[in-house]
Amino acid sequence: MTADNPLSDFLDDDDYPAYTMGRAAEMLGTTPGFLRAIGEARLITPLRSEGGHRRYSRYQLRIAARARELVDRGTPIEAACRIVILEDQLEEAQRINAEYRRAADEAAGSSSGSS
Repeated sequence: MTADNPLSDFLDDDDYPAYTMGRAAEMLGTTPGFLRAIGEARLITPLRSEGGHRRYSRYQLRIAARARELVDRGTPIEAACRIVILEDQLEEAQRINAEYRRAADEAAGSSSGSS
C-alpha cells in the first residue's frame, strides 16, 4: 500500500471488489453457479482480477442476497433479477423526486419571503 491509498480507504469502500467468487458464494450461502447466473442476467457485473477471476464488492453481495431471497421463495432467477433491478430503479426515482420537491419547496419559500 502506498501513502496515497491507505488500506482503510479500501476497507470502507462498498464498491471495492474484495471477495472472490468462492468467498462470495460462501457468504451468501449459495453456489458459484448462482453468482454466474445473476451475472448472466445482468443483475451484477463483477470486476475481474489480473488473472481473470471474478471479484465482488459488498454492494454487489447485498444485491445478490436480495435476489437469493426471492429465488429461495420460488421466484425464477431471471424474474428475481428483474425485480431487484426494478426495485433499485424505483428507489432512485423516488430519491430524485424527493430532491426536486425539496428544491421546489425551498424556491417557493424564498420567493414568498422576499415579497
